[in-house]
Amino acid sequence: MIKKKTRGVNINWGLLSGDEAVARGAYENGVAVAASYPGTPATEIAESLSLFSEVDCQWSVNEKVAYEVAYSAAVGGLRALFSAKHVGLNVAMDALMTSAYTGVNAGFVAVSADDPGMHSSQNEQDNRLMARMAGIPVLEPGSPADAKEMAGAAFGISEKFDIPVILRLTTRVAHSKENVRLGARLRVRPRAFVPDIPKYVMVPGNARKRHIDLLRRLSLLKAFSEQSAFNRIERGKSSLGIVASGVSYLYAREMFPDASFLKLGLVYPFPAEKASRFAASVKEVLVIEELEPFLEDEMRKAGIKCRGKAYSFRHGELRPEYMPLLLKGEERPDGKTIGRSPVMCAGCPHRQVFWLLKKMKLTVAGDIGCYSLGASPPLSSLHTCVCMGSSLTFLEGLRKSTGRDTVAVIGDSTFVHSGITGLINMGYNRSPGTVLILDNGTTAMTGNQPHPGTGITLQSGPGKKLSLEALCLACGADNVDVIDPYDIVGLERLLLLRIEEEKLSVIIVRSACLLLKKERGAPVFIDAGRCSGCLLCLGAGCPALKKGIEGKIRVDVSLCNGCGLCVSICRMSAIRKQEK
Repeated sequence: MIKKKTRGVNINWGLLSGDEAVARGAYENGVAVAASYPGTPATEIAESLSLFSEVDCQWSVNEKVAYEVAYSAAVGGLRALFSAKHVGLNVAMDALMTSAYTGVNAGFVAVSADDPGMHSSQNEQDNRLMARMAGIPVLEPGSPADAKEMAGAAFGISEKFDIPVILRLTTRVAHSKENVRLGARLRVRPRAFVPDIPKYVMVPGNARKRHIDLLRRLSLLKAFSEQSAFNRIERGKSSLGIVASGVSYLYAREMFPDASFLKLGLVYPFPAEKASRFAASVKEVLVIEELEPFLEDEMRKAGIKCRGKAYSFRHGELRPEYMPLLLKGEERPDGKTIGRSPVMCAGCPHRQVFWLLKKMKLTVAGDIGCYSLGASPPLSSLHTCVCMGSSLTFLEGLRKSTGRDTVAVIGDSTFVHSGITGLINMGYNRSPGTVLILDNGTTAMTGNQPHPGTGITLQSGPGKKLSLEALCLACGADNVDVIDPYDIVGLERLLLLRIEEEKLSVIIVRSACLLLKKERGAPVFIDAGRCSGCLLCLGAGCPALKKGIEGKIRVDVSLCNGCGLCVSICRMSAIRKQEK
């Protein structure tokens, strides 16, 4: 943070990412409760909020729980914020849809961080469409400064119109940095919770009336959107008018500095009257936006003549260099690039498991986490991956056709998130199968956040530590075993036993994530005289092993953690462990 002096007044500035700016904007505007589940590109919002002692901030077990915890705090009278990546909002949809009916008491903001280009996601989706379906207003910042301002304003909009507000980020906005002006925290008095059964109890008779009221509130919001300072016309030459929002506006502004612009920040409800006046003032209207043609559709519904993007631009991120193509109405280029494939860390305990699963030629139902990399060559031993928790339900379904040589693989954090219900379903229906919980003691893929199995909370306080062993037995598992993944022989023997038994078995494969360990193991060494150059060890996909001189193996000692998998693979005893 830096300080600037303007006309004798000290002003604080901070270089903040979009996520950090959202957290700061919420903090300055009196947010008291925040709940989230880690997921890129939204993770840093909750992490940043957790640094403020005035905010009660938590990692919830999943996004539905997080939404309900934060939303209920707002119903109770405290300003609250929920944050998640775009697919996290899917998990919270049940509560999201109905909360539009019930409305709020204190302000409530739901942050959806969409991921165009799928940098760290299993799909692309445009959550502006979900907001329209739910009937919830959407603010869409284009920069960290926008994000801070809109995060603060969202609480006021929420309270004024008695409705949750979605703040939609995208990856570039969430992770870009900008100097942002910092302010003091507002003192916001808690609102009293007054029981109101027709408003907050959504049985059919009450819900019908609240739906009508939601439509009334949306009508008022539309009038507000027409006058909002977040939707502004910027005059340039009348030959071209561009309608844009979010980071797309910044790209278009940079590439077409002489054009006229309708910059939209409150994108839903859509300000159709303002858009119509803008269109009438220019010769041609071009709509520039990422992913779905949301703004374009709103323009056309309002009867406004405009031109949108080519169909191929409905996927992937926009880039500044694509702007001329959009102007000409051309298709997206192939964009073939050569990149480095992601790999598990050298010595990762998950690699031992997937190498063994490949060796045993098992069909593997996978899940969301670092272990999704088990699908990548040369391991190629994870065969399905759809969404959080789906490995167990896929195991139950797949075994009906593939038979007993099918197992499920899920991480500890993901199991707590949404794998428990699948295990209960298998137990209840007496469905046999073998489930491997890869317990590395953290939520590794999103940055090593804690979860209930660690016994540590987001704000570094002690929480109650969940026992996965006791939980699995309570869910109906017939067998629960715990084993170290580096015990390859023991793990293979245990897998063969449990698969043959035709019972519901859970094997907790437990070893801490290497990124959490303070000490490294000694790297292995190669006996070049014994190495035959068969390259069998490269089948483990370890980045510490390289093909060296004369086709023989060499070890990158800066990466090797001495896990010993390659030692067990080598048939010539050419790779050996050494004392540290």
